[in-house]
Amino acid sequence: MQKRMGEAVARVARKVNDTVENKTDSLDLANCKLMTFPVGIYKAMRSVTEGIHHISLANNELKSLTSRFVTTFSQLRELNLAGNYLHRLPEEVTSLLHLRAINLSRNRFRHFPKPLAAVTALETIDLEENEITEVPVEKLASMASLRSLNLRENPVGPEVRLLVRPLVPFDLLLSPEEPVPKA
Repeated sequence: MQKRMGEAVARVARKVNDTVENKTDSLDLANCKLMTFPVGIYKAMRSVTEGIHHISLANNELKSLTSRFVTTFSQLRELNLAGNYLHRLPEEVTSLLHLRAINLSRNRFRHFPKPLAAVTALETIDLEENEITEVPVEKLASMASLRSLNLRENPVGPEVRLLVRPLVPFDLLLSPEEPVPKA
């Protein structure tokens, strides 16, 4: 067990060092069994955080994202948080002025993450396979940059299904309706 944990820590450290040394614009910590974003990474990456535009934390065990993460990586354009245990986002997400795409599929959201509606540059929101029942339709309809909202495999209410162009100026992806059983 300790050997596996040590290997996981070493893998994360290697990935962070590669990003810092090569001054790349991406940090890929997918599949690293992270339960939280390691605090030591903030210090290790302080010289390059402004240049990080893409972060993947997919398929970890994250239960929350901190406001420090959001404010540290303020230049993000793409954030992949698919396959975690997230159920909310910090309000500071609204400060991600350059964020164009966010993947929150396969998480534990029960409500549409409200801070996303205030991120004006967002073009793509993926919320597939969550537990979302309600969506702030009016707020989303006013998001000028939004091109695609994936709500497949969510128990969204029937009112969301009634939204069609020209009311919603983006692609709304939903699962097919279940047939109504005959009495």
